[in-house]
Amino acid sequence: MANFQRKNFQANKNKKPDGKDHDILPEWDLSDLYDGLNSKKLKSDLQLSMKSAVAFERKYKSRLASLLKEKNGGDRLAKALKEYESLQDLLGRIMSYAGLLYAGNSNDTERAKFFGDAQEKITSASTHLLFFELELNRLEEDLLENAIKKSSALAHYRPWLIDLRLDKPYQLEDRIEQLFLEKSASGHSAFNRLFDETMSGLRFEVNGESLAIEPTLNLLQNADGKVRESACNALATVFHDNLRLFTLITNTLAKDKEISDRWRGFVDVADSRHLANRVEREVVDALVQSVSDAFPRLSHRYYAMKARWLGMDVLNHWDRNAPLPEVSSDEIGWDEARSIVLAAYNGFAPEMADIASQFFDKNWIDAPVRLGKSPGAFSHPTVPSAHPYVLLNFQGKPRDVMTLAHELGHGVHQVLAADQGALMAPTPLTLAETASVFGEMLTFRSLLENTKTPQQRKALLCSKVEDMINTVVRQIAFYQFERGVHSERRKGELTSDQIGEIWLDTQRKSLGPSVNLGPGYEAFWTYIPHFIHSPFYVYAYAFGDCLVNSLYAVYQNAEGGFQQKYFEMLKAGGSKHHSELLAPFGLNATDPAFWQKGLLVIERLIDEIEELDKSQ
Repeated sequence: MANFQRKNFQANKNKKPDGKDHDILPEWDLSDLYDGLNSKKLKSDLQLSMKSAVAFERKYKSRLASLLKEKNGGDRLAKALKEYESLQDLLGRIMSYAGLLYAGNSNDTERAKFFGDAQEKITSASTHLLFFELELNRLEEDLLENAIKKSSALAHYRPWLIDLRLDKPYQLEDRIEQLFLEKSASGHSAFNRLFDETMSGLRFEVNGESLAIEPTLNLLQNADGKVRESACNALATVFHDNLRLFTLITNTLAKDKEISDRWRGFVDVADSRHLANRVEREVVDALVQSVSDAFPRLSHRYYAMKARWLGMDVLNHWDRNAPLPEVSSDEIGWDEARSIVLAAYNGFAPEMADIASQFFDKNWIDAPVRLGKSPGAFSHPTVPSAHPYVLLNFQGKPRDVMTLAHELGHGVHQVLAADQGALMAPTPLTLAETASVFGEMLTFRSLLENTKTPQQRKALLCSKVEDMINTVVRQIAFYQFERGVHSERRKGELTSDQIGEIWLDTQRKSLGPSVNLGPGYEAFWTYIPHFIHSPFYVYAYAFGDCLVNSLYAVYQNAEGGFQQKYFEMLKAGGSKHHSELLAPFGLNATDPAFWQKGLLVIERLIDEIEELDKSQ
């Protein structure tokens, strides 16, 4: 492996009145998009979006085929594509701003109204652009290929045009597509918003304190078992109090998806997600089968060991993420977390650390826990003409450091892919998780190299294995849960008890006999946002983790040049299929053995934990 000079990243400290240094959690500055709800630029762009979309429709609708047959037709179509791409960037900028404001505090009525109004206006503008991709897919194949050969400007968009062709069999007549688009604001988008606002507004009473969901979930990692149990009971109580609403949302969205799938001709409940991810069903099936077969060797085996370490015959479900007895419960400060991640990134490639540093230096991160703020974490790419923003709910846990590394991995990927433009920068979810999980792996390996004692090494290995189980085993169990819910929903509406039974069945199989899923856990499906916002998204995490395990093994054995290949992969964005992107590394996701290699990495980490355990 190539050696890189490690930079010394200094922590940022601010003096408080007590004279002590304190870490200050950053809040993002959205002014690079717009400088406020009353921004003249924002109001102007909202008007421009509709005006430009209508003008674009008048200019090009029903004319693409004839335009392509004209002299220099390829160049003229390329010009239309460039105009379309510019419009997508404009619409994306407005909705990114609205979405980020809303994620920062969905309880704020002004922000919620603006988000809803912006969504309606952008949807209305988009109806005037809907024809373009549909009409492109009706162009004769030979005519388009000949034009691409003659026009370098059009050839630039060839990967996107080829990719667009994959949607052709599932396209509907223009008026139906327009109806689907317009109704989305009062259909699935409305139920997404209902879920978000309900979840962010929930309060959980734990030991006399009223908490939002994120800090309550954080208590499940508390060193005190009674605190974990109290938090778990509070979650179960509130989830049950709202079970009818979450059941209605789930039934409605599953039916909405079934209607769309049926009209478009998708056979399997997850086929539309596979198409969006540009991954073959057979590849996902091989992944799911490989992980399912590995449940006993991974999660079942690990949780049996963890129960013994905690002095239990079996773990209660609230003990699954409990810290180990010998692990320090000290919180990790923001500045230390920043230094850890940037040092790990720099150890791989200074360019990676330089890009990630911008998120800290330019206030592209929103880290504090706040009432009304979206739970969890994400990196929003916004649009290529701007830059990504990262949302965290940082509470000083070791997992928060890994979450920071994960989201910054996304951020670096999004920055590098931006040069592809608004049409080709977006990456399918499966490959989008590659950079994020790779960022986690770099951070973990950097920390592991610096452990001083067997106890420290064991604690860090356990933390990583638990993250991997959550990323691979748990996400595949989530995928199987979703398959069960959507398959059964095709037969009729599901009761809360039916959904709960599907949940418990999939979780028992994945977690194994050493985790007792007690009363209340049957309602814990309610808070997973991916089920609502992006059905079947979850397998992308397992895909990314197993892929990165194989990718990291290539990195460890490479004599040089890996970093350049890695950055080329990230810069490609969505312009290449996964087979093309992985080929330079000698990896092939269509080979079932590929997944076994990734899972073997987790198994070997558990082997090492077991050996360390025996030696202590």
